[in-house]
Amino acid sequence: MTGEDLRKARQQKGWTQVQAAQKLGMTQAYLSMLERGQRGLSNSVLRRALQKLSVAPTALPLPEEPSALSSSDAVRNELGALGYPGFSYLHRKPNRNPAEVLFSALNEPDLDTRVAEGLPWLTFTYAEMDWEWLVRHAKVHDRQNRLGFTVTLAHQLAAQANDVKRAATLQAHVPALKHSLLAREDTFCHDSMTETERKWLRQNRPPAAQQWNLLTDLMLEHLAHV
Repeated sequence: MTGEDLRKARQQKGWTQVQAAQKLGMTQAYLSMLERGQRGLSNSVLRRALQKLSVAPTALPLPEEPSALSSSDAVRNELGALGYPGFSYLHRKPNRNPAEVLFSALNEPDLDTRVAEGLPWLTFTYAEMDWEWLVRHAKVHDRQNRLGFTVTLAHQLAAQANDVKRAATLQAHVPALKHSLLAREDTFCHDSMTETERKWLRQNRPPAAQQWNLLTDLMLEHLAHV
């Protein structure tokens, strides 16, 4: 997020610099310097802007190295905070950039099925996330097949919703992921499945899963909260 983004968010609220400064707990002079790019936007300012100015969570800072979420419960909490209808009852505030949440979730060996089903929604909803950061880390950790599959389902969601802009944004990232497609078989965050399950999925997985060399039966019609 830049100072210009901060200025636009303030103006969309219809607030003067004085009013916004009071909401954000700073002086008008300091806010003016932030908007002009004369001061850097700290994490604390970004989080206050997220809450007070309705700035998108994609403005939250991304770490050099993403931290693990470690469990389905942790991913569930982050999805709920980002507005996923299936977990909206959690009533949490966004704490992480959607790109970090998505990568950290895809990097988990095992996720609860209901949680994994929320990842295409996350990708669709925040299609304007930082893809350079996301794809880079997916490749470093060999998760590009999982990401490609998620993007494919998100693209299907966009097509179903006749959302041409989101569909184009998502489709633009598919070629780079296909170019780095891994030949090694993977799962969609369900590494603990039995060999019997694996054999069945090799014969019965949907085309998108086969395309991305994943063992999963997840399809668009299984996404209950979209």
